[in-house]
Amino acid sequence: MKALFVGGTGTISAAVSRKALEAGWELWLLNRGRRNAELPRGFSEIVCDIDAAGAEAEVASKIRGALEPGEKFDCVADFIVFSRAQAERDWRLFRDLTRQYFFISTASAYQKPPANHLVTEETPLGNPFWAYSRAKIACEEFFMAKRREEGFPITIVRPSHTYGERSVPLGVHGANGSWQVLKRMLDGKPVIVHGDGTSLWTMTSSRDFAKGFVGLMGNVHALGEAVQITSDETVSWNQVYEAVARALGVELRAVHVSSEFLHLCAPAGKGYDFLGSLIGDKANSAVFDNSKLKRLVPGFCATVRFDEGVRETVAHVLGHEECQRGDPEFDAWCDRVIAALDAARERVRDEPGCGGGHGCGDGGPDASAPTSSLMM
Repeated sequence: MKALFVGGTGTISAAVSRKALEAGWELWLLNRGRRNAELPRGFSEIVCDIDAAGAEAEVASKIRGALEPGEKFDCVADFIVFSRAQAERDWRLFRDLTRQYFFISTASAYQKPPANHLVTEETPLGNPFWAYSRAKIACEEFFMAKRREEGFPITIVRPSHTYGERSVPLGVHGANGSWQVLKRMLDGKPVIVHGDGTSLWTMTSSRDFAKGFVGLMGNVHALGEAVQITSDETVSWNQVYEAVARALGVELRAVHVSSEFLHLCAPAGKGYDFLGSLIGDKANSAVFDNSKLKRLVPGFCATVRFDEGVRETVAHVLGHEECQRGDPEFDAWCDRVIAALDAARERVRDEPGCGGGHGCGDGGPDASAPTSSLMM
């Protein structure tokens, strides 16, 4: 069985590449070749930039060079399609060269705000808060139209919050990833948790995701289907941050801040899209029903418990300096947000004429409450 992965070295796709090789697939990777050395040997390379302007004809020639005359790939998976234009390009490149094409969509495409916390593949799509999700929906619609019109062999996969070894999965972080949040924990500083931390979330290890994905490869029953691949374990955001703190060996100092407030306070041009990533995604409870995946891939079971998986990730990040990208601007922004909440609390508490019956002023039930207990 012969597969081509476009990308193949990212958080999700590296785990899928390893699993496909383990399962005996003849694997080709089409990418720029920068991180291929991190994968086990046994795959073949097509080194090029599929997104380079004017490169489509060259890319098509290199892809055909990996095939014998009249041969097709048993499956193609492009892990880096984010726009309708990229989807259309892949349709042109692969419509005659593969028996199955995987589009990697996103669970954030499901309707927001949700009508039900339990998510299945039949949950309507629609996200007015996040352009990223809407672009993925547009790609899904394009590929499914091609399925109806000409039988294009599409399989849509919808991952949720999938993590690997290089970055700790968190809700609120800067443009450089999660390291600065971990550093704040290590330095004994408070960290921001969106909302009151009690909304439900699903974290999936990339190793578990890969088991489900490879089970769909070459699976004729997956053609024309959308399938979500997630863990069955549900955790709250408070539990997520507690697990990370325990892995670091520190006490968590959480400051709960409303997602809307974080969005309104986000500085322009700094890559803080809390409207999309929080209000359009992580601020909503999400529990996934994976019955469809288990029908298509009998025996699938996510086995990496989050506290165990994140302990491995934290250990990897602490042991690899390249995973420790500092973000002093985000660090200073966190300090300003927390200081503003402290100041607001003190102002309301000390406001003349405020009675104790509303939790402010002397004698109120929350008069001595620390900032970390103020849920906004």
